[in-house]
Amino acid sequence: MATLQDIADKLGISKGTVSKALNGAPDISESLQKTVIDTAVEMGYHKIQRSGKSRRLCILIQRMEYQAPGAFGYDLILGFRQMAEPAGYTVDVIPVTEGLQHSLSYDSFMLQYNYLGAFVLGFSLEDPWMKEFPSSHTPAVLYDNYVSANPCMAAIGIDNREGMELAVSHLKSLGHQRIGYLSHALNSHIMQIRLDAFLKTMKQQELSADLSDTGSSHYTSCCVEKHLPRLLSEKQATAIICSHDLIASAALVQCQQMGYRVPEDISIIGFDDLPFCAYTSPPLTTVRQDRLQLGKSGYYALESLRNQVPIGTLLLHAELIVRNSTGTVKPVR
Repeated sequence: MATLQDIADKLGISKGTVSKALNGAPDISESLQKTVIDTAVEMGYHKIQRSGKSRRLCILIQRMEYQAPGAFGYDLILGFRQMAEPAGYTVDVIPVTEGLQHSLSYDSFMLQYNYLGAFVLGFSLEDPWMKEFPSSHTPAVLYDNYVSANPCMAAIGIDNREGMELAVSHLKSLGHQRIGYLSHALNSHIMQIRLDAFLKTMKQQELSADLSDTGSSHYTSCCVEKHLPRLLSEKQATAIICSHDLIASAALVQCQQMGYRVPEDISIIGFDDLPFCAYTSPPLTTVRQDRLQLGKSGYYALESLRNQVPIGTLLLHAELIVRNSTGTVKPVR
């Protein structure tokens, strides 16, 4: 591993200047600090490993609500902190912008702010740092994302294929044969995984389904307004599985506005079990993610990476929460 002197020799500056730049000394210019940090990253220098003094972790988050109880990211962060802080770590929550990702590489950011590792929430496949993760050197655990062939990266989530199997099996047991699927845009790893799981599970259950039985859109309202009527009329779907509870809730309301009764005419299943699912009318059947345990698992995976245990993927079991938005197929008259 590179030393301070190695960096100094390459840049033709003193070892002290390198140290000051890496520690954010006020008498070092921003341009010189950036040069030193970029060079340190390029040479594989890890300040945190050499000093042994840093006990800082960060949660990098975007496109996910997290500040209020009940928000999707709240319990993920809480679970992570419940494990990390008693172990002596300081945990910073960093809302990540595209501008930040363009201004600093992931490794440079982590080195500059002296973070040991990151728990990464809400990133899309197109984010600049997602494209860096396959070759990054600073440990990171990605929630609902995946990077292969990098021992510094781990992935956590629930077993989405298991969750989809539970949802489809439940509907089949109620007599449903024609099942549609609504999804958020497919520019994220998890939306792709859930769509693939739906199609494969339908085939395994000997039920007919192809891409024409699905619909996706970036906006929930667009997804429901554009694709739900088609699935109900053209495909004569008797049940709809949704990639997210927000879509399921919107689909439930849209069906009622169109004159369909839930679950007498159409059954609806969501994904995630957000707190409001128990209070929709009717209450929503959904696949539960235990977000508190997922947060704890994120810490476990990150600590494993830091101790050179190359965890690849850690999946928790899914659980189907059956409420009143699913019922038996209406008899054909």
